[in-house]
Amino acid sequence: MEIERKFLVDKTLWKKLLKPSPSRIVQAYLVNSAEKTIRIRIKEKKGYLTIKGPTHGISRAEFEYEIPIKDAEELISTFAEKVIEKFRYEISFKNHLWEVDVFMGKLEGLYLAEIELNSEDEHFELPEWVGEEVSTDPNYYNSNLIHKV
Repeated sequence: MEIERKFLVDKTLWKKLLKPSPSRIVQAYLVNSAEKTIRIRIKEKKGYLTIKGPTHGISRAEFEYEIPIKDAEELISTFAEKVIEKFRYEISFKNHLWEVDVFMGKLEGLYLAEIELNSEDEHFELPEWVGEEVSTDPNYYNSNLIHKV
């Protein structure tokens, strides 16, 4: 089960932050509906197949498997009409891992911060560079953002 909250990022404060090196991510969807998504992702030199169920609040079923990078590249080139490209920064803050995606291409200028939780009511602190929460706004789901690229 994936329990995730998403937030916009204050770009002014983000730019001042000392950050680790990001990972480059390319991802595409083989199936993309409200009931399920099947995503192929390349993160640096690794490939992943991810299957997600429908979102209920901030939770959904998720299954992720590492696959050979060549298979991921072939699946994307053969079956994907569009891809999302982004840089992901992983930042530890107050005992939680934040993943900040800085989008490229037609989505350039969009910065999203995500935190995965163990329960929907888990307490966590927001870093100062985290802005408006968009967890339940479908406009910020990657499966919907792909239509804008």
